[in-house]
Amino acid sequence: MKNLVIVESPAKAKTIEGFLGKDFTVKSSFGHIRDLPSKKLSVDVDNNYKPEYVIPKDKEKLVQELKKLSKEAELVWLASDEDREGEAISWHLQEALGLKNDKTRRIVFHEITKSAILNAVENPRTLNIDLVNAQQARRILDRLVGYELSPVLWKKVKPNLSAGRVQSVSVRIIVEREREIEEFQSTSAFRVLAFFNVDGLEFRAELSKRFDTLNETRNFIAGCENASFSVTDLQKKPAKRTPAAPFTTSTLQQEASRKLGYGVTKTMKIAQDLYEQGSITYMRTDSVNLSDLAINAAKEEIIKLYGAEYVKTRRYSSKSKGAQEAHEAIRPTYMDKQAVKGDAGHQRLYDMIWKRTIASQMEDAQLERTTVNIDVSSSDLGFVAQGEVIKFEGFLKAYLEGTDDETEDTKGMLPNMSVGQRLSASKVEGMERFTQPPARYTEASLVKKLEELGIGRPSTYAPTINTIISRNYVVKEGKEGVERQYGYIILDSDGMKEEVRTEITGAEKTKLFPTDIGKVVTDFLVENFTDILDYNFTAQVEKEFDEIAEGEKEWTSMIDAFYKPFHITTVNTAENAKKATGETLLGVDPKSGRNVYSRLGRFGPMVQIGEADNEEKPKFASIPAGTRMEDVTLEEALELFKLPREIGEFEGEKLTIGIGKFGPYVRHGKSYVSLKDEDPMTVTKEVAIQLIIAKREEIAKAMINEFKDGADIVQVKNGRFGPYIAVGKKNYRIPKGIDPETLTLDACKEIIAKTPDKPKRGAVRKKK
Repeated sequence: MKNLVIVESPAKAKTIEGFLGKDFTVKSSFGHIRDLPSKKLSVDVDNNYKPEYVIPKDKEKLVQELKKLSKEAELVWLASDEDREGEAISWHLQEALGLKNDKTRRIVFHEITKSAILNAVENPRTLNIDLVNAQQARRILDRLVGYELSPVLWKKVKPNLSAGRVQSVSVRIIVEREREIEEFQSTSAFRVLAFFNVDGLEFRAELSKRFDTLNETRNFIAGCENASFSVTDLQKKPAKRTPAAPFTTSTLQQEASRKLGYGVTKTMKIAQDLYEQGSITYMRTDSVNLSDLAINAAKEEIIKLYGAEYVKTRRYSSKSKGAQEAHEAIRPTYMDKQAVKGDAGHQRLYDMIWKRTIASQMEDAQLERTTVNIDVSSSDLGFVAQGEVIKFEGFLKAYLEGTDDETEDTKGMLPNMSVGQRLSASKVEGMERFTQPPARYTEASLVKKLEELGIGRPSTYAPTINTIISRNYVVKEGKEGVERQYGYIILDSDGMKEEVRTEITGAEKTKLFPTDIGKVVTDFLVENFTDILDYNFTAQVEKEFDEIAEGEKEWTSMIDAFYKPFHITTVNTAENAKKATGETLLGVDPKSGRNVYSRLGRFGPMVQIGEADNEEKPKFASIPAGTRMEDVTLEEALELFKLPREIGEFEGEKLTIGIGKFGPYVRHGKSYVSLKDEDPMTVTKEVAIQLIIAKREEIAKAMINEFKDGADIVQVKNGRFGPYIAVGKKNYRIPKGIDPETLTLDACKEIIAKTPDKPKRGAVRKKK
């Protein structure tokens, strides 16, 4: 074998192998082949922060194979991604495989096309150790923070919690927004609109002032009944709209959320697929630059599709300092290709990338903005109408960027009018409108905020959001709206009417809400670890990583300057800080005269009667899932102490309702069945029995066969991912081609014996 090329993923290997020919063998490392082991610190803080890297068990066989192949090859080409993480993967490969410099080449490319791959092979470089050190610094610093902070949280807040340098700041952003919403006091004002008709075209105009009271609104509208309306001023101004820059990782995630409803993880998964099949350039980038080749290809496509008058060549540059990932925006590799392999999700994301890239090289949209002032004879106030007419579509022919403003008014076309022209109003209406609290974050708007603050980088956004959700600091959910009444007055041909109307307000789709645990942990960290939770401090750390990547800073000294004061703070906090519970006094229990609290306990949010230092021990009850600690009232708390409650018998066994670690349940004998959406305080015996029977049927459908093997029970079951064998708490996959219905006990034992032991959870870190 002359050449061995090692890439990160099998999909990429398959694409590249087709470009390089028979002299090249392309293999995948399946992401990182070495990492810090998960069960210990693995960073020698007394020896210049030397990391202890290990090869995970599930990668040992792969590494042996790559070693063998690399020894047989004349040259080894390391072709992992071109960002810091990719550079580190190449470095780990060189170290673990024992590759010599004289027979090793590092190649990078930001698109998987034949020309890009061949160009990379013709222009190899050496490993960039500065990029490697920047990745190492991030990994080691985050390990130090996690391993030192988490035990403090176990001691002072609740067992099994975790903290992280970027994840904890991200939770803080969400908690602070939630507090802004909780403290927000809505005020109302009356908006007055008049509707006019000129030459068959209806348009509306808004009064230049909003009234504070219903009475002011009523008096003004009443005055309009016999008033005359005339145009006092009319201005037409040319305007233009320019296209948005090509996509970066952050803007792609935001736009995919707005237009396609995709979460950041889904967006990045599809983008990675598109990159690896050669359809788009590298998907982790904070650059908006386009290559000359891309600009010329876009120009040709625009002329072909729309005409030469739609072309305007633009060169964009990144605003963010240290745009360190790939050196080009996310764009199609072939501008003349509008369809890609994959499902509808792949096509929709690709279509958006294609349109955004094309639009960025198109002419401005030429508009005419019209403002009309309308006088009311009965008042000093007047109405204002605004309209917008597109004179030349320009880039709008291809694409218009989405917006996060859910209340944006669209401006339509206005009829031709002249100064002094008399108008007649078909109706005038006054409507009470309310100020809105700040919007909760979506995944995409959180990414935007992190980017604005300079926290995190393109490769970290999606993993950070996954982490804070999986660790239950944040939940992603919707919220039902509530009814609200508002005042409404209308003056039309039937006269003036006044009524109270009802609307739904506060409904939200898929937003990020902090959990009780997220709030308590954030408050504790803000109080005791000011620097770690400080936005500017966290952004400064990111800048220092950039400086390491540029070779301007030595990575171990950067970590040392961070770690030493941080370590002292963790030791002091572990010894001296008060335990954090988020405790709130709800009132006094009328029966016992003792205080009632809501607080965070060992197993989650709960309510408590009495104090630990009282002679009589305190009583505890779990708060149901979905109910926030601060929302619990004294009356609701006292109701929870009525649980567990018995609601009758079924098959000679008591039915007991309670709330446990995983939510409300009905206990029947030794079995527990989730109450799902049922209220534990009001659920009836009949409903509980239905749930028990449904659970039995579900279990029966899952069970294929069962064998007794001494003290063990061997079960053959159907699961979410296909049939499997269960023995106690261990599961074993049944190989394809074997009918689970025909399995005997001996056949089950044979499958169990041939199944290798799984690595412990957390032992493997795959590259995101």
